[in-house]
Amino acid sequence: MHSQTDASAYKKRVLETSEIDLLFSYYGQDGNNAAVTGGQGTEELTDATSSVVVRIPMNEDDVLTVDVGISAYTSASSSNVNPLDGDPNRPVSPFSASSGASRSDQLIHFNPSYQHSSEDRNSVWTGNVYVASEYDYFSVGAGGSYAHLFNEKNTEFSIGANVFLDKWNPQYPIELRTGFFDSRTVGNGMYDPMFQAFTNENRNSYSLSLGLSQILGKKLQGSVFMDVVLQNGLLSTPFQRVYFNDTENFFIGEFQLADDVERLPDSRLKIPIGARLNYYLNDRLIVRSYYRFYYDDWGITGHTANLEIPVKLSDSFTIYPSYRFYSQTAADYFYQKEAALSTFDFYTSDYDLSEFNAHQYGMGLRYKDIFTRASIFSFGLKTVDLRLNKYDRSDGLSSYIVTLGTTFLGN
Repeated sequence: MHSQTDASAYKKRVLETSEIDLLFSYYGQDGNNAAVTGGQGTEELTDATSSVVVRIPMNEDDVLTVDVGISAYTSASSSNVNPLDGDPNRPVSPFSASSGASRSDQLIHFNPSYQHSSEDRNSVWTGNVYVASEYDYFSVGAGGSYAHLFNEKNTEFSIGANVFLDKWNPQYPIELRTGFFDSRTVGNGMYDPMFQAFTNENRNSYSLSLGLSQILGKKLQGSVFMDVVLQNGLLSTPFQRVYFNDTENFFIGEFQLADDVERLPDSRLKIPIGARLNYYLNDRLIVRSYYRFYYDDWGITGHTANLEIPVKLSDSFTIYPSYRFYSQTAADYFYQKEAALSTFDFYTSDYDLSEFNAHQYGMGLRYKDIFTRASIFSFGLKTVDLRLNKYDRSDGLSSYIVTLGTTFLGN
C-alpha cells in the first residue's frame, strides 16, 4: 500500500498548471482578380483576428482546452456583392469599393476540446466540438483523435476524424435578386440573366487524418501524414459572379452585371500527403523542412515546400526565418472572365482555383521568460511570439500577415 501511495503522489501531470494564450493577427491583401466581380476587380481586404485559448488541467491525466475568437474583416471585394449600395456619388466600378453593409463582417468561433492521457503516457485521446458563425454562414463540427507512442516512445502513430455541417444564408449579387431594376443599365436588349438560386444550402465536410512520427537518431526526427477530405453540398460561393463568352454584356457605369454565379460540382475529394524532417544541428540551430503533395478530383494538383531555421540567440530569444513555395494546376472548371460558355455545367472565375505559383517569406521572434518574472494578475509570462509573413502569387495577389502570441502560466 505504501508503494502505491508514493507512485500516485509523484505521478507527473500532463499539464502542471493552467495556461492562457492570447493571440492576435492582422492580415492585408490586394490584387486585381476578385471572384466577386468575375475574376477582374479589386481584391483589397483587411482582417483582424483575436483569440483566447485556455488550457486547464482537470486532473493528472486530463486537460480541457477552450478556444474562443472573433475575426473582423473589411473587404473591397465583398462590398461589390452590391456595388450600388452606399455613396450614390461613387463611380460604380469593380476596382473601387462600395461603402454599403456587405463591406465588412465578423466571424465568431467557439472550439472546446478535451484530452485524456493514459497512465503510462503512451496513449492520448482527444475530442472536440466547433461552432462558428458569420452573416451568411453557420458551421458546427465535432471530431476526435487518438495517438499512441511505442518503441520506447520513439514512434508515434495518430489517427483523427472530423465532421463539419455547414449552412449557407446565400447572398447573391444584387442584380440577380428578385425584383432588381436600375434605369442606368446599358446593353444590347434587356438584361434578363438565366439565373436560378441554389436549392441546396448545406455544405458537409468529412475528414480522416493519419500520421506517423519517428525519431531517426539523436539529431533527426521525421514524420509522414495523410488526410482524406470529402465534401458535399453547396460548394459554390453564391456571391461570386461569372461572365459568359456567348451572352450580351450589360453595365451600370463601369460595372458589368453578372451572367450567373459560379457553379461547381456538389462533391469534392481532397487528398494531401506530406512529410516533415527536422534536424538538430547544435544548441543554437535547428532545420525544419516540410513537403506536401495535394490532389483533388476537380483537377488540382499542388506542391508545397517549406523550410524554417530557428536560431537561438540566447536563453531567452530565438529568431525563425522561413520560406515556403507553393504551386498548383488549375481546376477543370476555372475560366478567365468571359471565357466560359453558358452551355457549360460548371464554371468559376475564382483565381484561387487557377494555375499559379506562390512564394512566402517569413521572420519570427520568440521571447521565453524562463522564470515567468512578468505577470498579469496571477499568471506569469511564459513566451511571446511575433511573426511577419509576406506572400506573393504569380497572378498578382499580394498579402502580408502579422501575428502576435503570448502564453501565460498560472501560479
